[in-house]
Amino acid sequence: MSLFADLTTGANAVRPGRTRMPMIDTSLLMAIGVLVAFGLLMVYSASIALAEGPRYASYGHFYFVLRHAVFVGAGLLIAVCGVNIPLRVWQKMAVPLFIVCAILLVLVLVPGLSREINGARRWLPLGPVSLQPSEFMKIAMLLYAADYTVRKQQYMQQFWRGFMPMALALVTVGMLLLLEPDLGASMVIVCIAMGLLFIGGLNGKLFSGLIASLAGCFLMLIWLSPWRRERLFVYLDPWNPDNAYGSAYQLSHSLIAFGRGEWFGVGLGASIEKLHYLPEAHTDFIVAVIGEELGFVGLMGLLAVFIFVIWRGFEIGRQAFAMERIFNGLVAQGVALWFGVQTFINIGVCLGLLPTKGLTLPLVSYGGTGIVTNLLAVALLLRVDYENRNLMRGRRT
Repeated sequence: MSLFADLTTGANAVRPGRTRMPMIDTSLLMAIGVLVAFGLLMVYSASIALAEGPRYASYGHFYFVLRHAVFVGAGLLIAVCGVNIPLRVWQKMAVPLFIVCAILLVLVLVPGLSREINGARRWLPLGPVSLQPSEFMKIAMLLYAADYTVRKQQYMQQFWRGFMPMALALVTVGMLLLLEPDLGASMVIVCIAMGLLFIGGLNGKLFSGLIASLAGCFLMLIWLSPWRRERLFVYLDPWNPDNAYGSAYQLSHSLIAFGRGEWFGVGLGASIEKLHYLPEAHTDFIVAVIGEELGFVGLMGLLAVFIFVIWRGFEIGRQAFAMERIFNGLVAQGVALWFGVQTFINIGVCLGLLPTKGLTLPLVSYGGTGIVTNLLAVALLLRVDYENRNLMRGRRT
């Protein structure tokens, strides 16, 4: 029986006295709805002035918000399909999905097949839209790492059988992403996999060794790449005159936006920095526009909603673990890790707490593949919660 059929018949499917628990977490669903609706509003506010510049002169004032709305609609349709697929089916598809997404990461590196923007090959053109395989890999790695942890549970204390297969998968995916290059997506994917291995009981020494190795590789990667090293030093001193009008231009204007917002903001739609001063104001730096227009209070309200969604993800996962649904629990907590890490990095970059990295704010920033995969991740989380509630009612799914 599908979830949405149960929503209408669930009250009659159980004995009287057991109908107080709804069939789905309505508070989580409302929080997700608030984030998506707020994202549409802020994408419109942050992008409306772009049509007045020469680069987007032919696009029109509503171009970006309409495209974002189309992708939100597509994401909702995919989420409705995804939420009706049992987690046992998702588990069976984990390895094939991982392989398909790895092939897409290879295809995006083939000249002539991919689309290059600002020196990066991250998109596969598909008619009027472009697909970003790295976003699909986040879903694939989430499912693969959860399935791997379940399958290798008895070997999690061993180096060769418990650790090396996942390490090789991570190295392969990481190398493909760095060739695009897309360091931000690789960091999120590594955090998802590492978090699920930790939750799944990977040997503490192996986990510590892996963390140290990844940190060393990350620092070496930065040091051996002049443009990445420049970004790091720019982030440490964005107000240096040589940086503020060069590599730190985005960061300096993001900080100016936050400074203008003060406590309560300058008012919705009244941002100055989005008027061609702050690049990518509707994508990577949408938080700066939110901080300028809605101030510290508005930004804290947004953070509170994200914290609630992340907390519910971990709590739903904990409930699944308590009912011995290990894969379900890992998927739920993996989604929470994904949203938590990506939100932390995005806001940290906008505030100047982290080096500049091209990562969007989940469910809020403008994006095609990104918003679709975010909504599919939400569908997986809601499916775990739905199966938890069915088990509490004594029903199997």
